[in-house]
Amino acid sequence: MGSLPSETLSAPKLAFYAILLAFCFSINSTEAYDALDPTGNITIKWDVMQWNPDGYVAVVTIYNFQQYRHIQAPGWTLGWTWAKKEVIWSMNGGQTTEQGDCSRFKGNIPHCCKKDPTVVDLLPGTPYNQQIANCCKGGVINSWVQDPATAVSSFQVSVGQAGTTNKTVRVPKNFTLKAPGPGYTCGPARIVKPSKFATADKRRVTQALMTWNVTCTYSQFLSQKTPTCCVSLSSFYNETIVPCPTCTCGCQNNITQPGMCVDGDSPYLASAITAPAKNNFAPLVQCTSHMCPIRVHWHVKLNYKEYWRVKITVTNFNYRMNYTQWNLVVQHPNFDNLTQIFSFNYKSLTPYGIINDTAMLWGVKFYNDLLMQASPQGNIQSELLFRKDKSTFTFDKGWAFPRRIYFNGDNCVMPPPDAYPWLPNSSPRQFISVLNLLLLSFCHWHSYWLLASEIISKDIANYCLFQVYGHVS
Repeated sequence: MGSLPSETLSAPKLAFYAILLAFCFSINSTEAYDALDPTGNITIKWDVMQWNPDGYVAVVTIYNFQQYRHIQAPGWTLGWTWAKKEVIWSMNGGQTTEQGDCSRFKGNIPHCCKKDPTVVDLLPGTPYNQQIANCCKGGVINSWVQDPATAVSSFQVSVGQAGTTNKTVRVPKNFTLKAPGPGYTCGPARIVKPSKFATADKRRVTQALMTWNVTCTYSQFLSQKTPTCCVSLSSFYNETIVPCPTCTCGCQNNITQPGMCVDGDSPYLASAITAPAKNNFAPLVQCTSHMCPIRVHWHVKLNYKEYWRVKITVTNFNYRMNYTQWNLVVQHPNFDNLTQIFSFNYKSLTPYGIINDTAMLWGVKFYNDLLMQASPQGNIQSELLFRKDKSTFTFDKGWAFPRRIYFNGDNCVMPPPDAYPWLPNSSPRQFISVLNLLLLSFCHWHSYWLLASEIISKDIANYCLFQVYGHVS
């Protein structure tokens, strides 16, 4: 191979390529940074509570300090590698998935002898003598904002062959957290000041003998290679419905990937749902152009003199998943003037200090906190009423649509800006409002007939379906 020209090795060019190379290698590392939750993480705290003849008893607690990202079923899986030849004699509130080779022990057999144990939470209904506080929820941990009381999970472990003093105990290495799949990267365990605990009467404080912490951060890029949700848009002032971009989460390809999706009216739907898969939570999505398990639709519904109204619809296209404790995070500049929200909980998030443009939305408990799997009932919807700030409010240039939307902590793909519903330039505002009222009245009586008749455009038919039922065909 010939040598490079001498001029390519000049100092300025070498510096430029070095910076470019460093930037390229840093792309994946920045994926773990979430601009809307910059300090969010999962912290694993390991408290040594007492010494045993050959080791110690510790309480391991998993704290979810993420504002809106939670761990859903089938729950968390925690792993590590022992620093020496430690074994687990017994556990409460959790269990290892494998016992390992314990043949060297006579009589009393440890709970686990593996060098790299993997621990899971126990299920609800576990006998009380096997429980501790904050255990036994099947590994499900809610987000910190949504329900801080259930954003914690704990188990107790009795460790042998580990040393019986602060100087002889060695912290485990190579912590891994799956929730339930990949996505979290854990740093090394760091010894910190021993945790302190107040008694029930608040009159006495005790402390752990030794404590170390592990911090795990989330990366959507590591969690899945393709997006899991998308956003579609519509408005009262334009009959065009902007769909999710084609092939957002995958493309239909029944030749090389048969069975990757199924039509809702297919006679094989029931057998496809129960067919064996790599795991029971592998998505089986309804065949669509976008192939996403979740679609969020933002519809600019009405325009009043002092207010404007938005309708949000979340549709589940996954036949294998009910989304429990779901949540949305929406960024829009008018959230500082949110007046009323219907059938959703709301909390303002301020990732940029005093700027109030980000909202977290989630369902009302026992009402719509469960997003059913793909079916006629597989959608939830709400409406938002905003007060107009005359210095910033406009329907022009897509201002009325969100800047970004997260579903369960994952960033949803937005349509390209040039596809947003445009505002008619020549139509008087009074005409738009009257036309909208006439169409709305007509839709309530003829929505599905419109779609079937093919007498008018499918866009108008879909407009009617959204106005009345909250979904399109």
